[in-house]
Amino acid sequence: MLDTAQRGKEEEINQDTENGIRTSEKSQSNQSPQPSIQLHATNRNEAMKNNAISKPCSPQSPADATAPSAGQPIVDVPPNGGYGWVCVAAVATINGHTWGLNSAYAVFLAHYLSTSAFPGATPLQYAFIGGLSISQALIVSPVATLTTRKWGTRTTLFIGVGFETVSFIGASFASEIWHLFLSQGVCFGWGMGFLFVGSVGIAAQWFTTHRSLANGCCAAGSGLGGLIYSLAAQAMIRDIGLPWAFRTLAAIAFVVNSACALLIKDRNKQIGSSQLSFDYTLFAKPQFVGLLAFGFLSMLGYIVLLFSLPSYARTIGLSAQQGSIIGAVFNLGQALGRPPIGYFSDSIGRLNMAGSMTFLVGVFCLLIWIFAKSFGVLIFFSLVGGMVAGTFWATAAPVTTEVMGLRDLPSALSITWLVLVLPTTFSEPIGLEIVAFNGGSYTGAILFTGWMYIGAAVCLWMVRTWKIGEDEENAAAAAKGDVELTPAEAESFQRSSFVKRMFMIQKV
Repeated sequence: MLDTAQRGKEEEINQDTENGIRTSEKSQSNQSPQPSIQLHATNRNEAMKNNAISKPCSPQSPADATAPSAGQPIVDVPPNGGYGWVCVAAVATINGHTWGLNSAYAVFLAHYLSTSAFPGATPLQYAFIGGLSISQALIVSPVATLTTRKWGTRTTLFIGVGFETVSFIGASFASEIWHLFLSQGVCFGWGMGFLFVGSVGIAAQWFTTHRSLANGCCAAGSGLGGLIYSLAAQAMIRDIGLPWAFRTLAAIAFVVNSACALLIKDRNKQIGSSQLSFDYTLFAKPQFVGLLAFGFLSMLGYIVLLFSLPSYARTIGLSAQQGSIIGAVFNLGQALGRPPIGYFSDSIGRLNMAGSMTFLVGVFCLLIWIFAKSFGVLIFFSLVGGMVAGTFWATAAPVTTEVMGLRDLPSALSITWLVLVLPTTFSEPIGLEIVAFNGGSYTGAILFTGWMYIGAAVCLWMVRTWKIGEDEENAAAAAKGDVELTPAEAESFQRSSFVKRMFMIQKV
């Protein structure tokens, strides 16, 4: 998710910069106007905009070399480094102490399931807590966006620090399961949401040519945090007990996140703030529904995989310490895998990369995880599976931009976050119910996870097929040089081989 939202913010900044440059070019072209072809067909005109490549303005570009005239807008150029690297380090650290700490819930879940820490609590109730924290972070994001707009980034970050600290302290005094729901579930999710929204767009504001590198460093923080705290949480539970483990995490989160909040500096005034809106007419577009299905099914598989590995390790005879290592290696895989996925998406195609990597996760689950009965095999699966398991978070914003265009990107992502509340909340409970139905065996849950990923890949492959057809139609219209294709010509594109497009080798 981190990589997704950061890329979404990055696309918005690129669009604002490009708009300023286009305005300047338009004023210069008035002296020697060039003819242009106007496409009045709504879908094709919109697609042409969507396919435009947004390029950041560099300090050496002609637009910056000449001082702007009185009527020419001033285009902000990010410093492309400097204090921006301090902000990158701070954002990565916040990610490690929000999403990384949340990943460590897999260790807490394994402890809850193997002990009677809360008498009378069921596995289903424990499963809801982990998903609840993620869904609450998504739900509270519009509120966090509002506080950022009204009171600034730093205030939003400190609100998140407060919620997260209170959540761990509250969990340390929990004696009944509903106490955990409110503390480790709801309150922690709110803190994570405020810290995430307050910090997610900072790196993109400071960089132009190094944005991908900065974005990858920030996203890697969540995986590294999950790696560290999966091991640390198990050690603290073993050595000082569950209550003091929570209190220790509260102190660490408070100190570290507060320091990062003080170090972070935004550039909202320089770039201008954007208003995220909800355009529900997007539901009428089949390609958008396909993207939502891709995200929905991906999350049904991802949450089960994220939270179930340590508890699965216990069922095959491994120790609690070995289970925590399994969770840590999975998070290490995420830290190593997400940046390359985003990087190679630009070279082989965003839809191609997202679809193939999502399909690969499903294959790994069905061919490796289901047969992993030893520590070594499970370590191998955790590493390779972790590298591609979070493909949705690394590619959602670029893929949405490719399909919906920059104009609809904020609305599309806002709707996507709300739709993902359902799978993030109920995925792990579904997985543990399948385990209980099968008498404690994880085979059914593994099959469920693998097929959800494969189903997500199929949905995205359908969107890819639609995108290839749209590109063909746009190319034909441009070659013809006409206002629009005739009804017969447009119908011929609709009748063209759908299966052929599905397996067409093309960068998309």
